[in-house]
Amino acid sequence: MESPHETNHEHENRQAVEHDHSSTGTHSHQHVDVKDTSGSRLLITLALNLIIPVAQVIGGVYAHSMALISDATHNFSDFAAILIAYVAHRIGRKGASVRNTFGYRRVEVMAAVINVGILIGASCFIVYEAVERFQHPQSVLGNIVIWLACVGILGNGFSALLLHRGSEHNLNVRGAFLHMMGDFLTSVAVLISGVVLIFKPWYWLDPLLSLVIVLFILKSCWSILKDASGILMNATPEGLNLEEIRGFLEQIPGVCGIHYLHAWNISASSIGFSCHVEVLDQLVSKTEKIGETVRHELFHRFGIDHPVLQFETTECGNGGILCEISSGGAMNG
Repeated sequence: MESPHETNHEHENRQAVEHDHSSTGTHSHQHVDVKDTSGSRLLITLALNLIIPVAQVIGGVYAHSMALISDATHNFSDFAAILIAYVAHRIGRKGASVRNTFGYRRVEVMAAVINVGILIGASCFIVYEAVERFQHPQSVLGNIVIWLACVGILGNGFSALLLHRGSEHNLNVRGAFLHMMGDFLTSVAVLISGVVLIFKPWYWLDPLLSLVIVLFILKSCWSILKDASGILMNATPEGLNLEEIRGFLEQIPGVCGIHYLHAWNISASSIGFSCHVEVLDQLVSKTEKIGETVRHELFHRFGIDHPVLQFETTECGNGGILCEISSGGAMNG
């Protein structure tokens, strides 16, 4: 493993590279200021998702509309989900510690999984209410439904717009964003049904639209679960090809071979990477230039912001991407 002096140099160099990269924007994995703004965006969304369901409950009771009350129940579940997302965001900003050397950013991944559970629960409730309304249609005051649906569209649409930017880089914010999109579409469905019910007694339209929205929500849940499970299992991030990375690094002058490669997501927006770098027998200080080049290329070409390099003069195991020690072969051989 590299000496302490080399580790400090690596840290300083990575910070400089990140600063340079953030200004040029040459890779899609760059660290935008999402974590600096998503907290306030989540807080605004949290406030909106308390006001909207309160208004919907009051209006739903007055208009005898189960559609509005059901939508309000869904929105209350979203209030809890956004609260979880905000708390996870605050915890995730804590720095690294001796016990948690990578920091607390994976708390946001765990929060995304919890939010998926809430979404699935809300979907089950919507399905249950939809089936009930299919079996027992109820007349509603369409005008009140339309006005409150418009309030939901404006509030949820604005919330989704606030969170859209962070949803591309943060799994936790993406879960909150999908909650808002689900609410936005639900409000649109309620608005459509309210307009139709003024002219036609098609009471089956509201539950039908609700079921369509549930399909959208469940599809989104699967996407979040897939990404979250990959991160928690330390799977190679999507879009990274270890063979490609190995082939590129082995073309760098001074590098004799690359093996024992690992790549994983530290969080949804940060990629960790480690490998053994085979070089000619030389002083450790001579490898600093090679290490600087490798780290620079890893960041700029592959978006890897947390590389750990181990220099050695002979290849271990069979020199493959994964040496025998990755599966205990060296210990059992």
